[in-house]
Amino acid sequence: MAHKIATEYVNATMQMTDVQMDQFLHGTTAAQFNIRVKVVDGGGHEFMLEDESGEEVHLPFERKNGLYICALSCRLVTPGLTNAVRKLFAAFKGSGRVNRIYRGFTMSYDYFDGTVQRIAQLTDGDCSLVYQHKDTVGELQRLFDNHATEREIECIQGRINDLLDQRLLTSSLSEIQCIDEQLRNYNQRLFILEA
Repeated sequence: MAHKIATEYVNATMQMTDVQMDQFLHGTTAAQFNIRVKVVDGGGHEFMLEDESGEEVHLPFERKNGLYICALSCRLVTPGLTNAVRKLFAAFKGSGRVNRIYRGFTMSYDYFDGTVQRIAQLTDGDCSLVYQHKDTVGELQRLFDNHATEREIECIQGRINDLLDQRLLTSSLSEIQCIDEQLRNYNQRLFILEA
């Protein structure tokens, strides 16, 4: 089993409401960390979490549009602090890249709103994709909501009806052949669309 060396947060963000900020404060103070809070201009906060080994992480939260937004780029080594930041990142639907660094390779996770979108294994300049999120339900819903095919079928059926009416009214053999050719083309298109 590979031994993890460090966890790195790259251009990661988390957002919290006032209620979530209270939950965050109560959750981190109960943990095994020294916590220092500094209030900054504009109603923001900067939290510094420190574990028993002395490793620390700074979490600057800026107040914007009624939310606390934390921009985070850091490298963590100790398991306790790494686990605490991982739990915060998941709980408050973080977005960004998280690199889990092992001896000889790095697993890179891209998150959006707390959900893994992509996982890649990085080794000496080589990148191999391990996982790519597919929104199958959303894709199926978009296809279901797309009525372009039904509209095209209705349009073709209307055009066929018009051509059949023209065919009944015409006596010219060349016009009948032209109409029959158009009907054949529409019939092939309907077969494709209805399949």
